[in-house]
Amino acid sequence: MENWQQSFFGFRRENGRVGVRNHVLILPVDDISNAAVEMVGHNIKGTLAIPHSYGRLQFGADLELFFHTIIGTGRNPNVAAVVVIGIEPGWTQRVVDGISQTGKPVSGFSIEGEGDLATVAKASRKAQEYVQWATELQREECPLSDLWISVKCGESDTTSGLGSNPAVGNLMDKLDPLGVHLCFGETSELTGAEQICANRSSTPEAKEKFLNTWNAYNDFILENKTSDLSESQPTKGNIAGGLTTIEEKAFGNLQKIGKTTNFIDVLEPAEEPTKGPGLYFMDTSSAAAECVTLQAAAGFTVHLFPTGQGNVIGNPIEPVIKLTANPNTAATMSEHIDLDVSGILKREMNLDQAGSELVNITVRTANGRHTCAESLGHREFVLTKLFRSA
Repeated sequence: MENWQQSFFGFRRENGRVGVRNHVLILPVDDISNAAVEMVGHNIKGTLAIPHSYGRLQFGADLELFFHTIIGTGRNPNVAAVVVIGIEPGWTQRVVDGISQTGKPVSGFSIEGEGDLATVAKASRKAQEYVQWATELQREECPLSDLWISVKCGESDTTSGLGSNPAVGNLMDKLDPLGVHLCFGETSELTGAEQICANRSSTPEAKEKFLNTWNAYNDFILENKTSDLSESQPTKGNIAGGLTTIEEKAFGNLQKIGKTTNFIDVLEPAEEPTKGPGLYFMDTSSAAAECVTLQAAAGFTVHLFPTGQGNVIGNPIEPVIKLTANPNTAATMSEHIDLDVSGILKREMNLDQAGSELVNITVRTANGRHTCAESLGHREFVLTKLFRSA
């Protein structure tokens, strides 16, 4: 028997998925609905308003990604109920319809022809109803196979590839055989290790899909006359931490998928996995808030974020667990670090112990423990935009 818990207590939703949080979400369809959303959030305590800066007049793939992300955010099992507010009824109803497929309570309100005050009054009454309903929901014991875990690293340095990223990989090797859904991404940060990553696919189809995804990204960089990713990959912080090339960063990044876990499919941004439990690769930016937002929109309920130099990222609906193997970061940014695994480098802890400690803090978080990011109020929510607006 491993020295970590074999189950957790979560909220079983109408569609069978399990959430680790119980949010009542006030969700804007567009940026000009933010004021109304924030008013409802102010009126009704216990709600979570998440304004964003995404406007209107998107088209094509950009518009579809927008809807996937907004609808997916409302569909996430960490959300018990949703009040949607938009400027006009068509887009508002599309979001409501997408979320309602989960069976959870959702209502939409449009501002056109009503104005903010009338809309806020109606939406606030519905939000109060949802909060009072949601606060009576009870957690129940669930197997670890009901967890959906996403991962990303940030502000990486030499300690990331040597300690905190392999600790995440050790957790994956422990939980993948138990039927947990897992997800990694960061397409740009695999540059230089893309062939090694491709070889970690479980099928020829997944390998081909991954290489097509990475090549499409690389072609985009070349088409835009960017021969390198200077000052973006690696960042100045990465370089200060000892990672002087994107290849060094990529091989450290790849440590997060462990030694024995292979990915079974490749997801579009914000795409919900459908091939059952296992490890998935998602085509995402390496920007922390964008990546976590997309993974949460795909339905992942707990996020693991190893950091070297120190990162403060959070997310409104998916709790972000931060770990570091950098002793300086653990000391100077302790209020942001949920798990200190610097003992790996001090030879006070081995990788297997670090992985088990990470499983434990993940289960504790799933049971309701607030992460550092949650307690500090970090709710970074950034939508990925592909094109200029029409």
